[in-house]
Amino acid sequence: MKDIYLLLHTYGPWLVFGNVLLEQAGLPIPAYPLLIAAGALAAQGDLGWAAALVAAVLACLIADAGWYAGGRRYGGGLLGLICRVSLSRDSCIRQTQVRYTRVGPRVLLIAKFLPGASALSTVMAGHSRMPLRRFLMYDGAGAAIWAGSALIIGAAFRDTLARLLEFMGEYGGYGLMMLAGALGLYLLWRLARRRRTRNRYGRVPRIPLTQLHSLQSSGQAPVLLDVRAVPEDPLPGAIHVDPHGTPQAQQWQWPRDTHIVVYCACPDELTAAVLVDKLRRAGFRNAVALLGGYDGWRASRVQTSAGVAPCGGAAPDAAAAALPVLAAASAAPDRPATSSKCG
Repeated sequence: MKDIYLLLHTYGPWLVFGNVLLEQAGLPIPAYPLLIAAGALAAQGDLGWAAALVAAVLACLIADAGWYAGGRRYGGGLLGLICRVSLSRDSCIRQTQVRYTRVGPRVLLIAKFLPGASALSTVMAGHSRMPLRRFLMYDGAGAAIWAGSALIIGAAFRDTLARLLEFMGEYGGYGLMMLAGALGLYLLWRLARRRRTRNRYGRVPRIPLTQLHSLQSSGQAPVLLDVRAVPEDPLPGAIHVDPHGTPQAQQWQWPRDTHIVVYCACPDELTAAVLVDKLRRAGFRNAVALLGGYDGWRASRVQTSAGVAPCGGAAPDAAAAALPVLAAASAAPDRPATSSKCG
């Protein structure tokens, strides 16, 4: 922490700007402790309040404008890319969409206080086509609240901070080792939990989009369930459902041999696989997840509209082959259905 004070004395607002910019761009470089130290220095008259606050807000706006532009251009694809490195990748996209749908752009006022929510919320703002002026207004206000709170904490507790620095000078090494050990154990637990989730739901049967199209064109269309948080532009005939609902509810009262295909917009079809697992345990033995999910269907639709045959186009007898695939999935619930991959 003393090194932070020395660096702030030397570089002032430029250090604040650089640290905040890198953190908001996605690098694991915490900026809040630096802002607290800047607040303590500002209270002592060694650093300008306005300069530190403006530097932090400007850095946030620059980084967030990049995420916003990426959200407008790449949409759900960028959300999926960010969530692939998340420790909660199975619920990352859905939680982001639910949060944004419930709160709207006001989520930008508090997003920087929520771990991992800042970039996702700004991408979601771009994906939802929020007007740029409105985005900058909410995002700037949120950045000012976030950075200002740190500066105020540093100013209010500067004496406590000084004593803490003295304590860390004597025992800081042991404390950092304990903190690093606790953090390491937490990461190992989360990674092990994530691996168990992938192993469990990775065995859920899946069918490729070509077989779904074949079933629909043959007049044997299955029930389509959409488990996305925001069911915009769904697959034709899809029913939007809550993946955390119970299969015993009224809306689930189909015959137990009904062919059901569940899709989501999440990495590895995990949210869809969660519901398929529930359905199969409730007796719907022909429930499967759609391989590639909503993004795969949308990409196929774009290819078709551009006059390009979908990857691995359906063979003439694909419709006849699709039902045995579903039947095989029913007979062997712990094995995924046969899938075809492009390239």
